[in-house]
Amino acid sequence: MKIAVIGTGYVGLVSGVCFSDFGHDVVCVDKNPQKIAMLQDGKIPIYEPGLDDLLARNVAAGRLSFSQDLARAVDGADAVFIAVGTPTRRGDGHADLTYVMAAAEEIGAALTGYTVVVTKSTVPVGTNRAVARAIANVRPDAEFDVASNPEFLREGAAIDDFMRPDRVVVGVTSERARDVMGGIYRPLFLRDFPILYTGLETAEMIKYAANAFLATKITFINEIAALCERVGADVKDVSKGIGLDGRIGNKFLHAGPGYGGSCFPKDTRALARIGQENGVPMQITETVIKVNDEVKRRMIEKIVDLCEGSVNGKSIAVLGVTFKPNTDDMRDAPSLTIVPSLVGGGAKVRVVDPQGRREGEALLPSVAWMDDAYEAAKDADCVVILTEWNEFRALDLKRLASGMAAPRMADLRNVYSAKDAQAAGFTDYVGVGR
Repeated sequence: MKIAVIGTGYVGLVSGVCFSDFGHDVVCVDKNPQKIAMLQDGKIPIYEPGLDDLLARNVAAGRLSFSQDLARAVDGADAVFIAVGTPTRRGDGHADLTYVMAAAEEIGAALTGYTVVVTKSTVPVGTNRAVARAIANVRPDAEFDVASNPEFLREGAAIDDFMRPDRVVVGVTSERARDVMGGIYRPLFLRDFPILYTGLETAEMIKYAANAFLATKITFINEIAALCERVGADVKDVSKGIGLDGRIGNKFLHAGPGYGGSCFPKDTRALARIGQENGVPMQITETVIKVNDEVKRRMIEKIVDLCEGSVNGKSIAVLGVTFKPNTDDMRDAPSLTIVPSLVGGGAKVRVVDPQGRREGEALLPSVAWMDDAYEAAKDADCVVILTEWNEFRALDLKRLASGMAAPRMADLRNVYSAKDAQAAGFTDYVGVGR
């Protein structure tokens, strides 16, 4: 099939590359000439393990190309995927649909035959109907259907999530659109991966409900962690104890500095706004948002307490600033709350992150960037583990502690234990929920 993907951000690029690996003819479109030139040179503007090799293979096979020309890409396409950003709108927490609706109008003007216009972006309930109206207004004679196909990709594991999904959700309004979408995802259907067909509104709601539920699990275990610290329990054992219950499961039950990233923060805010607009307040989700903000502040207090009540004049090494490992994404990362607070308190902060520097230099302008953990921790008064990159999971703790002015560790991901840290020479260690 011929597919056009509008938008080469995280979702659009991963989806387009993976669709081409299914054997489809894919053109990825973006208005940013620098990004298109970069992709045409085989360079990836984001960090996602394995994506560069997959892209190169499918470009070489002639199935994948990149263009600024939306009209040419849409001409004759069986399906056009809208994969543009839907950031939180300033002032009201709603998803900003400016890019989605602009894309819909451009697609409508370029349609040349029956096409399924598929919304891949995360959008509020009712958006796909609005997309259909926008296209019809531009081209009343256009022959098309609109489908909703939300993404469920984890940054750092996106290719595996796309190729081996827990499920594929497809919202459609006609059998013809269902047949096109079935053809696109046929390689997954043949391998028995679940494909759930629903109405448009249901597909839109599934995406928000899924992300809100996962954010709730993270926030729940972070609240339990705070209670564990007061009563002398260990949250890691609590997580294991409840996670072994099949009704609960062990994923997203790792205590830490709160959730961040491109999805959970904006999607929980958007769902809360949708509930308010429809007279059905999402009270659990609203509380999750509030508690997650409090968790970040509690992490700051941990670090300050570890530094004897003040970070003024202290040298602090921060290991990891991306919102999770195996990504360069800094969006709503806990580091963007924690690090500026430390700097504002008078600390001299040194940062190490395998992939975060490109975005982080602009977002964290008052820190010094180092190449490795030992360099960052030299003569430091405290080391903070903020993102659990693999290279921070296997540190030589004795070497780390011996180079510090005051060997203190705030392990906000529970990578190590107090016993191991103290045996290595750390005089003070604090984790989360332990």
